[in-house]
Amino acid sequence: MKLANPNLLKSQNYIDGEWRDAAGTAEVRDPANGEVLGCVADGSAADAEAAVVAASNAFPEWSRRTAGERAAILKRWYQLIVDNSDDLARILTLEQGKPLAEAKGEILYGASFIEWFAEECRRAYGQTIPTHNPAMRLSTIRQPVGVVSCITPWNFPNAMITRKAAPALAAGCTVVIKPALETPLSALALCQLAEEAGLPKGTINVVTGSDSPGIGKVLTQDPRVAKFTFTGSTAVGKLLMAQCASTVKKMSMELGGNAPFIVFDDADMDTAVQACVATKFRNAGQVCVATNRIYVHESVHDAFVQKLRAEVAALKIGHGTEDGITMGPMIYRRAVDRVQGLVQDAVEAGAKIEIGGEPLPNGENYFAPTLLTGVTDAMRVAQEENFGPIAAVQKFTDEADVIRRANDTPYGLAAYVMSENIRRAHRVVEALEYGMIACNTGVFSTTVAPFGGNKESGIGREGGVEGMAEFYETKYCCLGV
Repeated sequence: MKLANPNLLKSQNYIDGEWRDAAGTAEVRDPANGEVLGCVADGSAADAEAAVVAASNAFPEWSRRTAGERAAILKRWYQLIVDNSDDLARILTLEQGKPLAEAKGEILYGASFIEWFAEECRRAYGQTIPTHNPAMRLSTIRQPVGVVSCITPWNFPNAMITRKAAPALAAGCTVVIKPALETPLSALALCQLAEEAGLPKGTINVVTGSDSPGIGKVLTQDPRVAKFTFTGSTAVGKLLMAQCASTVKKMSMELGGNAPFIVFDDADMDTAVQACVATKFRNAGQVCVATNRIYVHESVHDAFVQKLRAEVAALKIGHGTEDGITMGPMIYRRAVDRVQGLVQDAVEAGAKIEIGGEPLPNGENYFAPTLLTGVTDAMRVAQEENFGPIAAVQKFTDEADVIRRANDTPYGLAAYVMSENIRRAHRVVEALEYGMIACNTGVFSTTVAPFGGNKESGIGREGGVEGMAEFYETKYCCLGV
């Protein structure tokens, strides 16, 4: 892998400010062609425990530093990421598959969290509370929770780390990160730049490894860990939550979704179609907030499908490093097989393939961007988070009915509403049981706003002022005078 800054290619775990080997190694492959990019340390539960010890030892000194001192180091880290964004994007594309332009966007999006929280930590205000007793003075202060452990996914291997580590470090916490073994190189490159920025040893640690149960048990049950944060599936999240209960840890969980995309008859069709493409086919549909169920009013259904089909046909599929590519491969073969199974199930139940619907010969992990019509709520493609490039379209007739259908799911992460009627837009936004709702746009994620879901889509928020609060404890003081 050729980089302008070859120092970013690391293969060892980063523990207590040192690059350490593990007992074994694990291959990292390019999902577009199966080529081996390199090998990384295949860490163990013992390595995870060493990282927790390092973070615990580093916490007292880091937490005592002023917010300004922490902010200065984090801003150096931010600038180094920006300066190396082309190399970081290339690493991300090669190990994850998304097109280079998308990867570069993720790098800058991820860096923005470091900049934002470096500034936000200066505003960790307490309160002076009006007293109930003239002989007492009441106040609160905010203090960092302690050691924070993180498990991050492969679909956004840069941004999901910075969205967790930046507020934790800014608040005065220390962190231990287990990235997905499919995409460890991005995490290790971030650590190299964090070291260059001057983060003290032990403040940030990364353990890569295939023993997810063993490493996960340490990160969720070690009593030295005060908070656990996870992005991934709801099923795995529930297991990790149960493990955290043994030591009553603070938790943040960003879990699965089943996002509805509602197109009303008064929507601007061009806006709706562009928004749908943006949210559905970005990263080959491997996005937690990607559209999953597309509800289109029956009076505009055919026009919407016609326009959407043209946009899907125009997508250019291939290796993310090639010019003009707009969609890359899926992460591995079993993801392709699962998506194919969802399409076959829908067709057998009466859905129609308008375009796509099958794996592509580009490589073993490519699946054609797919448009289905005639979909019903009973089909698996509507019941499950498909996490792939399937646009599944259904018809609806009235507002109350589509709200009921959109809410009829245990998930509540993101939803999309397309309407030019401002009154309707407000009604529907307020009625939908989701943590985040985008109206007349397909892309809404930003550093400055909270990200998170309701129901079985998670606990807590990342980003915005709410994201900073997740890493503080509020301490109350009652002073007799």
